[in-house]
Amino acid sequence: MRDKKADASTGILLVDKAGGMTSHDVVARARRALGTRRVGHAGTLDPMATGLLVLGVGPATRLLTYLVGLDKTYLATIRLGSATDTDDAEGTVVDTADATALAGVADAAIEAGVGALRGDISQVPSTVSAIKVDGRRAYDLARAGESVELRARAVTVSRFDVLALRRDRTAIDLDVVVDCTSGTYIRALARDLGAALGVGGHLTALRRTRIGDFDVARAAATDAIAEAALLDPATAASRVMPRLDVDAAQARDLRHGKRLVGAASGTVPGPVAAVDPEGRLVGVLERRGADLKSAMNMPECGA
Repeated sequence: MRDKKADASTGILLVDKAGGMTSHDVVARARRALGTRRVGHAGTLDPMATGLLVLGVGPATRLLTYLVGLDKTYLATIRLGSATDTDDAEGTVVDTADATALAGVADAAIEAGVGALRGDISQVPSTVSAIKVDGRRAYDLARAGESVELRARAVTVSRFDVLALRRDRTAIDLDVVVDCTSGTYIRALARDLGAALGVGGHLTALRRTRIGDFDVARAAATDAIAEAALLDPATAASRVMPRLDVDAAQARDLRHGKRLVGAASGTVPGPVAAVDPEGRLVGVLERRGADLKSAMNMPECGA
């Protein structure tokens, strides 16, 4: 067993979430395993879904703000032929296509429907999403039987490809891969594809394999969190934004709220990860005119 006080003080933890668990369940497990209450996550996964969950531990939770908006990759299975009230397999079937209608959906029509959902699209999230409506989660309103109307939002689906297609008399199952911006609902893609084809659709499996530069292949299983290695804050930040190495005097000034002044700092785009000579993350800097100023500072101890 590793020394939790030394290793789990701060960092980014990649977890491969198992099915049947909520994201909060994983956070609770990490808190127990690492001996700290200070654990948060950068983007939830539904209980049905598996795959990559990015956790922040200790002061590194401050980095999560810069991770939640990263692009993501998903592997999913879409079932055409029926629609559910949650747009996934955990819901109740509300509409089913007959065998004749399903047989009439050609492969070319499926590809055309998928193609129409690529690129910059306007998407209405599922009614059981975590989006807040008048201060309440949409899924809480839906489960209480209240009417939920969510506004369409702009998202980008840079890849939506069919990897495999299986047919029988009652359903067409599509294994797909999706690259998309944060805030894209894969359940909504399944719903909208089924609606466009006139046979209904919902999601039966979902696995998140990538968030930005973080890959599920390097993630720890949910039952192995205690032994998992944390990414130190400097390494994690440098994987999602440019890195700026600063000297000891500059690091001290930044920690005291001062700016990096001068042409050299002004040529660096922000946000950037400022790293001191000892390899510790000083903080995240943003441009202020020709200068750079800390938008988020890490504490010196445990950084």
